[in-house]
Amino acid sequence: MVLARLTEWAEREEAVRALVVTSGRAREDDTVDALSDYDVIAVLTDVERFDPEAAYGPPLARWGDEHDVHGVRTLFRGTLYEDWVKVDWSLWPVEAARLVAERGLTDDLDVGYRVLLDKDALAAGWPPASFRAHIPSPPTEAEYLAVVEEFWWSASYIGKSLWRGERFFSRFVLDVDIRHGVLRRMLEWLIEIDHDWSLRPGAYGRGMERLLPADVLADLEATYAVDGWEAFDRTAALFRRVARSVGDALGYAYPKRVDDIASARLAELR
Repeated sequence: MVLARLTEWAEREEAVRALVVTSGRAREDDTVDALSDYDVIAVLTDVERFDPEAAYGPPLARWGDEHDVHGVRTLFRGTLYEDWVKVDWSLWPVEAARLVAERGLTDDLDVGYRVLLDKDALAAGWPPASFRAHIPSPPTEAEYLAVVEEFWWSASYIGKSLWRGERFFSRFVLDVDIRHGVLRRMLEWLIEIDHDWSLRPGAYGRGMERLLPADVLADLEATYAVDGWEAFDRTAALFRRVARSVGDALGYAYPKRVDDIASARLAELR
């Protein structure tokens, strides 16, 4: 219903030359549910004059950014409408669409796309999606070791902030730098190993709960139930366990000496 409504608008608007849906809504895979966003590329004769209200209805909240497609400036307009439909609009000049036919798909298209409207056959020369965009490659040993060392580097701030009574900052380091940074990367590598490096991780760990082994997921969820030192202890134990599993699978030795020295220093602060 939403895509049909957007297509009807695009058909009426002379400035809209093509409309393309990308990502999950284009693939119609099992990641899509009733709350999924609509990722839509609108190819326009003038991107600056785009009106999100005319396209669908009254916006409730908006966020904007700029990108480029093969060197051509494009606009991003994330729009949450009053009925709670969220459309992530990518606004492309006509030249950007033409360049895709010449130079290949962008990552946003390679994850899957479906042309809803194409008044000038701009997408006629686009290659089919390979669905390989954003799928990680196995890390090199140097990349693996860098993530392990970054964990313990960040852990030093946990120790310092808890020693100083700075619980708010310690929580930032644990949640942002560690859980959503290095732990997330290590968990994604574990998932890729179990799936032969064929999966595309969700942004910022989205959908990870469906892919992790049940015991690993249980340990991850347990890190959220506590705070302070206990939260760090549980997180460190999980990271250590997963990092060793990833290292064993890739033939890389876990840097135990780094772990031992950092853990001892943290124990002194505690």
